[in-house]
Amino acid sequence: MDFTVLVVDDEENFREGIKQYLSRDVNYEILDAASLSEAREILNRQPVDIIMLDVQVGKEYGPDLLYDINRIRPTPKTILITAYGEVEMAVDAMKNGAFDFLSKPVSFPLLEATLKRAEDVIRLQKEIESLMGAYKKDFSFVVGQNEKMKRIFKDAQLAAKAQVSILIGGETGTGKEVLAKFIHQNGPRANKLLVPINCAAIQPTILESELFGYEAGAFTNAEKRKPGLFEVADGGILFLDEISSMSMDMQSKLLRAIEEKKVRHVGGTKEIPVDVQIVAASNRNIPEMIEKGDFREDLYYRLRIVDIEIPPLRERKEDLPELIGFFVKSISAERGVNITKVSEPVLRAFQNYSWPGNIRELKNAIERASIFCEGDTINLCDIPADIAKFE
Repeated sequence: MDFTVLVVDDEENFREGIKQYLSRDVNYEILDAASLSEAREILNRQPVDIIMLDVQVGKEYGPDLLYDINRIRPTPKTILITAYGEVEMAVDAMKNGAFDFLSKPVSFPLLEATLKRAEDVIRLQKEIESLMGAYKKDFSFVVGQNEKMKRIFKDAQLAAKAQVSILIGGETGTGKEVLAKFIHQNGPRANKLLVPINCAAIQPTILESELFGYEAGAFTNAEKRKPGLFEVADGGILFLDEISSMSMDMQSKLLRAIEEKKVRHVGGTKEIPVDVQIVAASNRNIPEMIEKGDFREDLYYRLRIVDIEIPPLRERKEDLPELIGFFVKSISAERGVNITKVSEPVLRAFQNYSWPGNIRELKNAIERASIFCEGDTINLCDIPADIAKFE
């Protein structure tokens, strides 16, 4: 069974009706509880993917359970079951973590559609969590001795705790995505997802559906509904890399989503509340783009509540020894080689070189050296010739 569904309702007939209907699908394991205390016992005992929660469970107020649900990792998706006149309350509950709501009497086709949408989000989150776990195991960063870098990481820690929008600037290869991961792991959203997307690598016509999701039939090949990355990142951080490549039309839609904290699927009419911290990055000068009419000024100021500019490697040469040591150690472990030293001529060449590709180029140079190095020391013959000539 792929998904465990917990039905919380004091009406036995309602619970049994839902259980009988959903039990036809072999992908579901159905649990039920007649009170909030029963529900808490089940949640403490075993993982649950989706919770169907009545607003009124006997004399208890169902949304009170949301506090307990939101503490569970991964957090189950909660579908509130409301009576007539409770829709406004249900919308408020969605702001506190509920996934969606259905009105009684429950329409079974609508219930199926809502469950499928929750399943899609859960699958995507699990897929990204597995990828995220891969970098969490070995994630590290190098602050170094450069005063600008020390200030950057201090600012990044404060911004992470404040959960505000952050705009990271810097040349290609300076480590903007590394800083985004650092912000993620040093803030209260560390246990939620960091969802990256390279805006420059996706066609403008596709970017909207990637960010906001789409309904079945919204366009050719849209065979079934798909949640967007805003939904996948709900509660966590959405990292918009190379945001300066985004079209003006897409910028307008992004601004609206950030300000309203809601998204609408392509081809859909329903607005979906999302709680997402935005971290954006660009290697271009956005103020210059604004002057030329290529970037929205209002979006720029909405993104840069905190702005961080990472200096190029040529301006932080004092950090080279620490960076070299970090990459030699991590790459040696990854490749299963025993490199422990870097020769003085190599260090001189590294210090004299201008590093137009920044930290990414340094990492690539050491990775290349680890392939050709025959002993425990990296020598000039092991590094790229265009760098070695600066010895």
